[in-house]
Amino acid sequence: MSILIKQVLLQDQRVDVFIENKHFSRIAPSLDVVADTIIDGKSFAILPAFYNTHTHAAMTLMRSYADDIELFTWLHDHIWPLETGLTEEGVYHGTRLAALEMIKSGTVYFNDMYWYPLGAARAVEEMGLRADISLVLIDAGDPGKSEEQMRCADEVFSHEKDFSGRVRFTFGPHAMYTVSDKTLRKCAECAREQNRMVQIHVSETKTEVENSLKKFGLRPVEYLDSTGLLGPHVIAVHCLHLNDNDWDILKRSGATISHCPISNMKLSSGKFQYHLAMEHGIPLTLGTDGASSNNSLSMLDEMKFVALRAKADSGDPTSAPAQQVFDMATRNGAKAVGLNAGRIEEGLLADCMLINLNHHRLIPSGHLISNMVYSADAECIDTVICDGKILMQNRIVPNEAEIIRGAEKTYQDLIKH
Repeated sequence: MSILIKQVLLQDQRVDVFIENKHFSRIAPSLDVVADTIIDGKSFAILPAFYNTHTHAAMTLMRSYADDIELFTWLHDHIWPLETGLTEEGVYHGTRLAALEMIKSGTVYFNDMYWYPLGAARAVEEMGLRADISLVLIDAGDPGKSEEQMRCADEVFSHEKDFSGRVRFTFGPHAMYTVSDKTLRKCAECAREQNRMVQIHVSETKTEVENSLKKFGLRPVEYLDSTGLLGPHVIAVHCLHLNDNDWDILKRSGATISHCPISNMKLSSGKFQYHLAMEHGIPLTLGTDGASSNNSLSMLDEMKFVALRAKADSGDPTSAPAQQVFDMATRNGAKAVGLNAGRIEEGLLADCMLINLNHHRLIPSGHLISNMVYSADAECIDTVICDGKILMQNRIVPNEAEIIRGAEKTYQDLIKH
């Protein structure tokens, strides 16, 4: 399938963009090519789509289920008990709902950590998105369960051939306080041998840090470093409570941080030290976390909150400027997970969105990136393209009503469990 987008705004210039074989094939002021689909771009700007580097997609089924509660109480007393009723089919429906919401708000990739990854993979494949999908590994610190956990991961990996290249399976150890040293070390070894990504929650709360010091005499980052887990293939999620040595370890390891500002604020988990991440030169990306602790999956919201929070915490209005934040949500995310994407350039994967320049939230024009970070909402996004395929046009995603019905029924069944 080929797509020609005619006279679309790209960095203050009107150009034709030709998409072929899943890539941006040619970009020029005017192109004389034949395409399967032609889009009149005169009312639009073209921008890279969003890459969400941390979420639990099927937790759309628990949106607003247990709000205004501290993290550990939220998990132990509400979320984990409800999750015992999940099935692969339920995760499929919850992930489809998440995919719908992400497409509608410009996201083409998400880094998932949840139960029943094959159900999530089916949903991703059908919806046309990209995803790194991990089975959440939790052995409650019991090394005796490590082999069982890793066998489960291997079983998931054996199904990778059943899906397209848009779906990849990865390692998802939940956190250092829920996973044994043995499992962490095995994840580290296998991830490097198999060239797979790892995502893990890191230093999300003060309690996590305090308990780690009591149990191991090490802070969470120090402990993870001692297991050999940290490296360029790791997405370290949250990273709210770090000291100077933690920052130095993360920098040396080459790990990327997934910053989830809305979830962190909603759970009062702590303040992310944006200026220190910048000073240490640690790669920063954005994640939404799950829809039960956010409660949306909009990277537009995430961008605005990270910019405002960084400014408020630092007292410096120049902190987290719009372009820097937009890059976190686009090119930084793509780079962190090894995708040749995140920019509108010839040869890169054709992941993009068309922005309606006539939308009232983007008027007056001429400040597109600032408007996207501080003003835009999902309604400003007209078209979303992933891997050279149109997923949404005129704000319509195929089968929306059926996706919503399936998720609602799944939720009703779940709460009866």
